[in-house]
Amino acid sequence: MTTRRNFLKFTALAGSLFAFSKSKAASLVEESSIAASLPDGKVAKPIVISTWKHGLAANDGAWKILSANGAALDAVEKGVMVTEDDLTNLSVGLGGLPDRDGNVTLDASIMDEKGRCGGVAFLERIKHPISVARMVMEKTPHVLIVGSGAQKFALENGFNLEPKKLTAEAEKAYKDWLKKSDYKPMMNIENHDTIGMVAMDMSGNLSGSCTTSGLAYKINGRVGDSPIIGAGMYVDNEVGAACATGVGETVLRICGSYLVVELMRQGFSPKEACKKAIERLVAKNPNYKEVQVGFLAINKKGEHGAFALQKGFNYALADSTGNTLYDSEYYCK
Repeated sequence: MTTRRNFLKFTALAGSLFAFSKSKAASLVEESSIAASLPDGKVAKPIVISTWKHGLAANDGAWKILSANGAALDAVEKGVMVTEDDLTNLSVGLGGLPDRDGNVTLDASIMDEKGRCGGVAFLERIKHPISVARMVMEKTPHVLIVGSGAQKFALENGFNLEPKKLTAEAEKAYKDWLKKSDYKPMMNIENHDTIGMVAMDMSGNLSGSCTTSGLAYKINGRVGDSPIIGAGMYVDNEVGAACATGVGETVLRICGSYLVVELMRQGFSPKEACKKAIERLVAKNPNYKEVQVGFLAINKKGEHGAFALQKGFNYALADSTGNTLYDSEYYCK
């Protein structure tokens, strides 16, 4: 027999079940919205973005890890290793164009969601500087190791010493340059000097990487922004991640990637933050029309954006909908 007391108990239980079901349904809807591609720069997690056309192949390498529920840190390392392996690339890895003395010197940095970071600079004859940078992060109390010390560290930790030899394409370009030996940082796409990559994994964690052979025909010993945490790349897992490409001296002057992340902390979208960083760069560099710089960023919402100083910067974005190359908006019209 149904009493008034039993009826009230049943009604309360039904209400609770309904509230739970409603809450669960809302949660499923929210999860579904995250798992689908969204408009206006919002995309699914996982997501990976990287600089320039060679970012497409790098993204493929990173996506194999992200799509299998792997960590963003592993993805950004393995992703840019694809570019370091490409000896036809004249701006990254051992196939890069040399300094003015004919030496290929490499810089790289990596950073994870915990704020751990590592870098190497002025490193010679090591195939994967990004992996050495990760080893600096994980095996030492340091952030940056350079030159012969970085090479020694790599060899002591299982890396091989590669032959000191330019690729045929790099050697030809170097010999052509020697005819005039005119040192001037170029801003054309053939000498953009970096691949930067930032990614978010299924857990919502962020990581970033950056690797380069530096500006072609630079002064021996020159180091740009790529291995410098906060300049070439920066990650704050509470806010977002950013990376830079282009003439590193201009990026160093404004701590570019750190600036982009801090602007996102203030509430700017990734694209707006990248644009404001370019505007800051313009204000601090009277010769800005002579150089190229581009920024990429992801925030914790899964939004992404890019902005460049000059026309011609493009970036690759991979998520569950595919891997696509985009042209960035730019400052100098």
